[in-house]
Amino acid sequence: MQSAALLVSACLFGGMVLYAFGFAPFLFSALPADQAGPLIRRAFPWFYLLVMVCSALAAALLLAVDPLSASLMAAILLTTVPTRQVLMPAINAATDAGQSGRFKLHHTLSVVITLAHIIAVAYVLTRFL
Repeated sequence: MQSAALLVSACLFGGMVLYAFGFAPFLFSALPADQAGPLIRRAFPWFYLLVMVCSALAAALLLAVDPLSASLMAAILLTTVPTRQVLMPAINAATDAGQSGRFKLHHTLSVVITLAHIIAVAYVLTRFL
């Protein structure tokens, strides 16, 4: 059970780091903004789905062995749902309406949430040591 929790947590950490610091910046450096934007918009729901599935599974696997880590994973799940269902559409709507101020505010919030998630999972991973 603990090995499975470690693998799922590591998958979540790696997926978030790769997406946030690899995939998204790469798209905007490799493609014109008018092509990168729609592509990243299509990818984000899948990213958030990965975060929700992995955090839920990790929380379930950790519940019996490390309640604190399970709680952190559950918190990631519970904060990702509104990020995916409310914040992401607000970012898209601000982009579509040309509201750069609203876009920057919402995008900054999504970045802060993602960084907090990455830090939380990193902490969970250190608890396996």
